Amino acid sequence: MTVLSNRPAARPARPGPSAGTRAPGLDWLLLGAALALVTVGTLLVWSATTTRADLTGGDPDAYLRKQLVNVAIGLVLMVAVVATDHRWVRILAPLAYVASVAGLVMVLVAGSTINGSRSWLQVGGMSIQPSEFAKLAVVIGMALVVAERTERRWGRGVGSLEVVAMLAIAGIPAVLILLQPDLGTMLVLTATVFGVLAVAGASRRWLVGLTLAGAAGAVAAVSMGVLKPYQVDRFLAFTDPTLDPRGAGYNTEQARIAVGNGGLFGQGLFDGSQTRSGFVPEQHTDFIFTVAGEELGLVGAGILILLLAVVIWRALAISAQAGDLFGRVAAAGIACWWGFQGFQNIGMCLGIMPVTGVPLPFVSYGGSSLFAGMLALGLLQNIHLRSSGAVPTRLLPAPR
Repeated sequence: MTVLSNRPAARPARPGPSAGTRAPGLDWLLLGAALALVTVGTLLVWSATTTRADLTGGDPDAYLRKQLVNVAIGLVLMVAVVATDHRWVRILAPLAYVASVAGLVMVLVAGSTINGSRSWLQVGGMSIQPSEFAKLAVVIGMALVVAERTERRWGRGVGSLEVVAMLAIAGIPAVLILLQPDLGTMLVLTATVFGVLAVAGASRRWLVGLTLAGAAGAVAAVSMGVLKPYQVDRFLAFTDPTLDPRGAGYNTEQARIAVGNGGLFGQGLFDGSQTRSGFVPEQHTDFIFTVAGEELGLVGAGILILLLAVVIWRALAISAQAGDLFGRVAAAGIACWWGFQGFQNIGMCLGIMPVTGVPLPFVSYGGSSLFAGMLALGLLQNIHLRSSGAVPTRLLPAPR
């Protein structure tokens, strides 16, 4: 015989104090690795510029203070994205895309030309490079398009219309970047778009066709003289730096010497002979990895690569665990962006990739690159918070 009780049912136990004080849902490994990269990068920027009076105007700490300001602004941007409701992230995505396209247009109208590329806008005392923000804008724009269309079609997959729409989203910034021309950013953007399409579920026919079209376009660009002479010279110097050791091959040759000088444990922070002599051009920006190689050695440079690998791994893990298509595609796109750009930057310092002028994520000096990276880091944390259950995920209505 069943005995009925008038006592209320026991409530589930509440989580202990430790669970309530740990800010559940944050990916602390991702955050820690990214902040470690930023910290090491700031020290390397300081070392690369402290003896360069031509850059600092005689103030050895000038670039240290500038980079610390950049880091502070980047942290604020990251926290703002983390704290934003995920529904607002999707609502604001089109505005971010439009703003990035507007910035690219303004560069062509009133931008400054540096190292042969019209890529910079002077805003007060700060130089802004809109193409850095365009990388993130293309990723979230493509993710939003495929997510909205697929959700409306009740998960039928990515068809040709979705692929065309995603390519159109990426195509507008790509054309504007080519007009600057910024070949390095274009290569990173191309790899990122390909990765986003693959993760979104585009068919092999589309992926193979786009690969063949890209190869044909590269051959046509060279044969028709679309590339500028200095860009062609850089590719020739990549194949054989001894062709022009004092010209196009100079950067690659000096970068190799600097990295080789480091040995196993390096010459010590602030003590690199090539770095202190200023032999490597753009060493605080595009060639920052040579400072790590010379002053921190193989061990220190290897740790730097390991930290970047952890960041990319966590981005891919967040993509795999994302509770919605937008989060999955956006996180994977960010991982592709950082992965290829890191490989390109480190590769050109080692002589295994052509010199194209892209920064090392979270490490190189520059506000635009760091701001875009911290915004992307905040978006990854936002996606992870929602996927881990710390923030409820909005459920789609059931199909009728």
